[in-house]
Amino acid sequence: MAREPRSGGSDDRRGRGRGPDRNAEREPGDELKDKLVTINRVAKVVKGGRRFSFAALVVVGDEKGRVGWGAGKAREVPEAIRKATERAKKTMIRVPMREGRTLHHDVVGDFGAGKVILRAAPAGTGIIAGGPMRAVFETLGMGDVVAKCTGSTNPHNMVKATFSALARCTSPRAVASRRGKKVSDLLGARKDESGTEAVANG
Repeated sequence: MAREPRSGGSDDRRGRGRGPDRNAEREPGDELKDKLVTINRVAKVVKGGRRFSFAALVVVGDEKGRVGWGAGKAREVPEAIRKATERAKKTMIRVPMREGRTLHHDVVGDFGAGKVILRAAPAGTGIIAGGPMRAVFETLGMGDVVAKCTGSTNPHNMVKATFSALARCTSPRAVASRRGKKVSDLLGARKDESGTEAVANG
C-alpha cells in the first residue's frame, strides 16, 4: 500500500518534467511538410532464402526557404519512411530566394553521374522540373524555377545533385557582406558594366 503513492508521484513528476519538452519538439515539426520521393524494395540473400526490406527517400521542408533530404531502410514501409523523415530533418539547409519565389541566379549542381541545371524564372512561370526535383522545390517553397536534369535520372542522384546546386546559391546581400560593400554598389557596378558594354558594342 505504501508503494502506490510513491510510484504515482514518480509518474507525475515524469509527466511534469517531460511534457513541455515534448510539446517544444513537436511545434517546429508540425510546420514541416514532407514528400515521399521514391520507395524501393530491396532483398538480401541469406541462408534459407531472401529477406526483403524497403528503402525510402524523403524530402522535408518548411516552404519558407529551408529543405532537407533523408534516406531510410527497414523491414516495413512506415518504419523506413519514419527513419528517412527523421534524417531529413537533421540535414536541412537554408536557401536564399529572390522575392521569396525564385533563385537569385542560375546554378549547376552534380553528384556522381547526376547533373542538374537550375535557372531563375520570372513570376508566373511555376515549377518546371522532374518528379524528384519538383518535390524539393515544393517543400522548399519556391514558386518559379526552371530545372533540367542532364545526367543520371536515378532519384537519389537527382535529389543529391539538386541539393548540391542549392548549397551553392548565394544572395546579393551575402556577397556584399563578404566583400565589405553595399548591395547597391554591386548592383550599380553591374549596371555600369552593362551600359559600358552596350556603348562599346554600339
